[in-house]
Amino acid sequence: MLENSYVMVAIILIINIVYVSFFTMRMILTLKGYRYVAAFVSMFEVVIYVVGLGLVLDNLNEIQNLAAYAIGYGLGVIVGMKIEEKLALGYITVNVITADYDKDLPDRLRSRGYGVTNWAAHGLEGDRMAMQILTPRKYEMKLYQTIKELDPKAFIIAYEPKTIHGGFWVKTVRKIRKENLPANEQK
Repeated sequence: MLENSYVMVAIILIINIVYVSFFTMRMILTLKGYRYVAAFVSMFEVVIYVVGLGLVLDNLNEIQNLAAYAIGYGLGVIVGMKIEEKLALGYITVNVITADYDKDLPDRLRSRGYGVTNWAAHGLEGDRMAMQILTPRKYEMKLYQTIKELDPKAFIIAYEPKTIHGGFWVKTVRKIRKENLPANEQK
């Protein structure tokens, strides 16, 4: 089976897509603090890597194998990133500065399950409200959509916090969020 050059190229391509997807996931898991899961994933990653690289090195005179390895590597990065986007591990902190001072806006966001800290701010064009909102990454896009619906002119900046400690947020927001989700999204 490995004598057919098309089959060999396909195998190398698939192996490298899988390997680099595992590699990407392991790096992301490591950066997010899931060290034991990352170590477990790395065991599979290294086996796949050795098999794929071995196939290429055993047939180094075949340029298409090297090309398949390189293409598989690039595709593996994309696939790994897509997998991580779907998993949406961790949390996101979103800083919002409203176009106008709307004292009801934080409560409307809280009622939708978001942890909101707000304060009065003053910008170049007058009074504003600044808010800091913490939410699981899987709700990030929904949060942006909600903010834009409530204040289309809001200034939004987001980042991933490295450490979260204290506050009411975790238990309360999970409870509120579950109550506000449609039945098909509750888990």
